[in-house]
Amino acid sequence: MGQGTVRGRPRRLRRSRVVLAAVSAAVLGLAGCDAVGGDSPAASGTGTGRPSPKPTPDWDTSPASVAAVGDSITRGFDACTILSDCPEVSWATGSSAEVDSLAVRLLGAKAASRSWNYAVTGARMADLTGQMTRAAARRPELVTVMVGANDACRATADAMTPVADFRAQFEDAMRTLRGTLPRAQVYVAGIPDLKRLWSEGRTNPLGKQVWKLGICPSMLADADAVDPAATLRRNTVRDRVDDYNEVLRDVCAKDRRCRTDGGAVHAYRFGTGQLSQWDWFHPSVNGQARLAEIAYRAVTAKNP
Repeated sequence: MGQGTVRGRPRRLRRSRVVLAAVSAAVLGLAGCDAVGGDSPAASGTGTGRPSPKPTPDWDTSPASVAAVGDSITRGFDACTILSDCPEVSWATGSSAEVDSLAVRLLGAKAASRSWNYAVTGARMADLTGQMTRAAARRPELVTVMVGANDACRATADAMTPVADFRAQFEDAMRTLRGTLPRAQVYVAGIPDLKRLWSEGRTNPLGKQVWKLGICPSMLADADAVDPAATLRRNTVRDRVDDYNEVLRDVCAKDRRCRTDGGAVHAYRFGTGQLSQWDWFHPSVNGQARLAEIAYRAVTAKNP
């Protein structure tokens, strides 16, 4: 018995070491799988040896085509002649060398055949879905949006588009675009500060006469009135524009291929040189050029 015990001990020890080694190997093997994981890169010296492809960026700073949607500002209304569109000076797609539009800056000579303007003077947010449908048919790589001023520019402040409706309409327009062009980029320009435009334009007698024809009455009616009722009315419009701009930013932020101007258009201090010499409210040729500059900076920024 004593001899069997002595001789048996080495065999048992050897078996124990073998079992321990096997268990250790299994544990290390499991730990290695957990450490790498299904989405992690393989350890050096394993796998195919080919580098992982670089992810496609969400934003291309040099899109090859542009379609514009929106309202009278994008149509160049009152920039060239009174109460008329002048799309050649549009900040988005115009051909004028004085403006150097976003499309020209991005596309150069190809802008004439690779940019389209579907904006309509007088359009409101409710009209944007139809414009998006027409723009999407061109399959542009970039869609510019500038709309909302006419939702605030109503006959009275009470007639302005409710904020909830404005949001629902913008969301519907974006869904419509995404249904056809899931990868198209969208640049959203903010609504200018309408109260500042009133403050600048009211210094011009001719402009005030044109305003009486019905340009943005909720803000511009009784241009010289500064009584409490008139001030409240204008401040109500100003606040609604702020609410609309917040909606534009919020909806755009939920789309990975959408950028805004970062508040630059609303903050821009349009002076008399940037306002139409006929209505002193819409952007002049110089004002259109300033809008083009803002848009180009936003679209080409690598890290907005």
